[in-house]
Amino acid sequence: MDRLNNAKVLIYSHDSFGLGHLRRCRAIANALVDTFKGMSVMIISGSPMISQFDFRSRVSFITVPGVVKLRSGDYTALGLHVDLNETLAMRASIIQHTAEAFAPDIFIVDKEPLGLRGEIEYTLRWLRMKGCLNVLGLRDVMDDSEALQSEWQRKEAIPAVENLYHEIWVYGTKATGNPIEGIELRPETLRQMHYLGYLKRDVPDSVRLPERYSKTPYILITPGGGGDGEILVDWVLRAYESEANGRLMHGVVIAGPFMKTKIQLDFKSRIAKIPRLSFEIFTNRIEILMKNAEGIVAMGGYNTFCEILSFDRRALLVPRETPRLEQKIRSDFAEDYGLASVLYHENSDNTELMSEALLRLPLQPTPSLLNSPGMLDGLEGITARVLALLRDN
Repeated sequence: MDRLNNAKVLIYSHDSFGLGHLRRCRAIANALVDTFKGMSVMIISGSPMISQFDFRSRVSFITVPGVVKLRSGDYTALGLHVDLNETLAMRASIIQHTAEAFAPDIFIVDKEPLGLRGEIEYTLRWLRMKGCLNVLGLRDVMDDSEALQSEWQRKEAIPAVENLYHEIWVYGTKATGNPIEGIELRPETLRQMHYLGYLKRDVPDSVRLPERYSKTPYILITPGGGGDGEILVDWVLRAYESEANGRLMHGVVIAGPFMKTKIQLDFKSRIAKIPRLSFEIFTNRIEILMKNAEGIVAMGGYNTFCEILSFDRRALLVPRETPRLEQKIRSDFAEDYGLASVLYHENSDNTELMSEALLRLPLQPTPSLLNSPGMLDGLEGITARVLALLRDN
């Protein structure tokens, strides 16, 4: 019981580009300290945006030098004028020293079994030897199964999952599918795989919708971090530019902090000429905008999908298809189950197609009409697994 009351959880998120991994880890950390009043949570992140977000008391974070994932799938150092290998060595050292100093009871790793380029392998082995319980957290969809098999074989992820982890948590449901389908794991490893449900989001009562958005109904256009959202935003802007008769509802465009500055400025200039559009680069309170939107136009990333379900918002998804098929697979699932409508990049030259989809968006059924029981139980599932791990070990 003393271990439960004073438990410490370390969370690792490798990514520096985009906001998805960071926002998922933040939701988990906040839920844990809300449930366990004596618990402390530390997040290790490569995101330069982490300091822009609010965290609950007893949640802290430490940043490692950032890296950026290129469209090719390769990585390069972010900000530092040093070799990528030197950056990775610095990251691995910070991660290991943090683990040693913090001495967690549970180590939750987001998505990458060995971390970026194997940077957490030593830490995983050291923590397991010290009695820490290692958990691999997977989103609902990872990638096309053949691509994932090839990736995990190349990264030697399978023996890591089998030998270094105590459990696998899936932040989704079996209805979406097995995120590691085709990966051959030992039966005893598969028995430790738990489908927990999507991570439900909420907005504290103290958070108010900015007054400038409270005066008229709007749809929210958000490409997440924005680094690969140019096609989505451009397609929407062309639709508004073509609708001179004003049939489209007012739109709020949040470009994302990782969108290239030149592209941001171009979009801002175009939006300034469209009275029915508003523009922001970034907000750390996007949940309140989602909750009050008549509809959401997004790319189909994991966190946005959780928020669409949580706030019961009508949605139009425009998924990317490189370097992973993750967003397309999730969007296909959403469309098949009637949870959202979908347009694909291959049709992005068709401005009229987007205009028609935007006109239909406020008339779509809401996702709650089709949600299955347990779909949004992910945070409760995580706290239940933490309780079971701490009590049984």
